[in-house]
Amino acid sequence: MMDFKFSFPPLSILGRYFIALVFLISLLFYPGQNFYQTFYIPSNSQNSFYLPQLKPTSSRPISRHLPKPKFTAKAIVVQDINSKAMLFLKNPNTRLYPASTTKIMTALVSLDAYSNLNQVVTITNEYLARGHKIGLQPNERITIKALLQGLLISSGNDAALALAQNYPSGYAGFVQAMNQKAIALGLTRTHFTNPSGVEEKDHYTSARDLAVLATIALSNDFIRQTVQTQTLTITDISGHIKHVLINTNKLLGKVSGVQGLKTGWTPQAGECLVTYVNRYNHPLIIVLLGSQDRFGETTTLINWIYQNYYWYN
Repeated sequence: MMDFKFSFPPLSILGRYFIALVFLISLLFYPGQNFYQTFYIPSNSQNSFYLPQLKPTSSRPISRHLPKPKFTAKAIVVQDINSKAMLFLKNPNTRLYPASTTKIMTALVSLDAYSNLNQVVTITNEYLARGHKIGLQPNERITIKALLQGLLISSGNDAALALAQNYPSGYAGFVQAMNQKAIALGLTRTHFTNPSGVEEKDHYTSARDLAVLATIALSNDFIRQTVQTQTLTITDISGHIKHVLINTNKLLGKVSGVQGLKTGWTPQAGECLVTYVNRYNHPLIIVLLGSQDRFGETTTLINWIYQNYYWYN
């Protein structure tokens, strides 16, 4: 029996390239081996598609779309600190009087200027400051640290004035430094004319700018610890003159998660409140300007935010 042998004729170079191309295409579309097998267009939709889920780099708040409560505040900003997402906005860029929320910037500029918080200054005419005071006395010798505590806890206008007047370039230099820092931080709708927040024509800010400022202030350990202090007694360096400080923020110790930050009120500004709250490890900054009930509305807003949003991780 004869053996029959069959052999292909020699392939040209073009033919060899063609066979290689066919082989590669077959590998590409072999089930489960390629990207296109993971791309799926549902039969009931011509515009939607599915891709493999990417793991988020950080948690982000997702709304449940609960009805929004109504507020009297002229401007509101609620910002999730971790994701920087804005969770509630009402007139966030409107220029308004900030009242004593100004003192957040006063504290930051003071901490820039006074590297030694144990530095002692002498009170001269600061006790004549307008508005709420902690009761500084003429010729009293007191530390910068104590003045900052009086500023942030009890919102003392006399403490604000003392910090500004003892600034290396004086009161005018201190106010100038406040505005320079506002520009450096990108607070485009903010301008200061005094360190305490008393009403003046060109003294204004916005809720969005205050939210940015508050977030920066919270990065400072001294500020973060001070603003959540409910009561504290400070003294002059002799220990004879005492000032009992009671925090002006009535939510501290009463509303779960509230850890500061700063109150404010004047007749034209209305009730103002910047709040730092942290529940379930989801910290928020809440700013209300021009409210008729800052503590009640902030409480309502806190509860609504944590009910309306869940954080997708």
